[in-house]
Amino acid sequence: MLHRGDKPVILSAGRIYCDLVFADLPRMPTLGSETFAGGVSLHAGGGAFNSAVAFSVLGWSSALLGTLPAAPFDKPVLDEGRALGLDLSLCLPAPAGSAPQITVAMALQNDRSFLSHKAGSAFPVLDANAPVCRSVRHLHIGELKSLCEEPGLIVTARKAGWSVSLDCGWDDDLLRNGNEVAEFIAAVDVFLPNESEYAALRSSGLPEHCCAVTVVKEGSAGARALAKGKTIHRPSFPANVVDTTGAGDAFNGGFLSAWLAGEDLATCLENGNRCGAMAVKHAGGTSGMSLAALPKR
Repeated sequence: MLHRGDKPVILSAGRIYCDLVFADLPRMPTLGSETFAGGVSLHAGGGAFNSAVAFSVLGWSSALLGTLPAAPFDKPVLDEGRALGLDLSLCLPAPAGSAPQITVAMALQNDRSFLSHKAGSAFPVLDANAPVCRSVRHLHIGELKSLCEEPGLIVTARKAGWSVSLDCGWDDDLLRNGNEVAEFIAAVDVFLPNESEYAALRSSGLPEHCCAVTVVKEGSAGARALAKGKTIHRPSFPANVVDTTGAGDAFNGGFLSAWLAGEDLATCLENGNRCGAMAVKHAGGTSGMSLAALPKR
């Protein structure tokens, strides 16, 4: 893996979900019909959680900032996070009476759809004086929506001297207003949308080179990076696809690990694609990356 150094902390911030993943579907459900999945599993989820796991697997000290799903769905998140070595000291329980924050993921062979319910604030106010924050080097924000809701997070990060990356996430309202969200995207160092998200933002007014480095994840076609007026593309790695949930988050971990280590963009893309290929081999957003970290027998 490409991380070097003495394990500085990467802090991932964003909504934390409990994912109910239906895998191996013959087709997507339609109104008035029923579809049977080949498998089902329960996992911690959300872009921030999945990317935090990828950072941990790649050798970083990895911390998470978020509001936990309401009980009993907080337990799978806490159990999985602790088992994978995440620092959860900045995560707070959901307010009393909160509705569960859950995602139902439906996975076909090469793609997936999500049905999600979000509740309350994505994460508590960040205390930059918390013990874990003394060692943070980089902040990764799991979705554009959360940054738009809490733009002060960028101010806190910059005052602390942290670099910042941002994933996009699908949000109909935001994707229709690329010109209005441009200021948020321009405020980070690396923006990491997928191809559909980026196309929607561009068509609604987002400038092509809004961010210093924009990385567009293209699934089985690989990924491309736009920086300093140039575009670099690297193809994906072959993989037996079981579930694509979390592949983009695993890509984030691989790309940013190399980027923080000072690698060139081509190497960063290759490392991201490699991690994305690990993720799709198992059901759930983190299983592929976490199993890759287990000792080989």
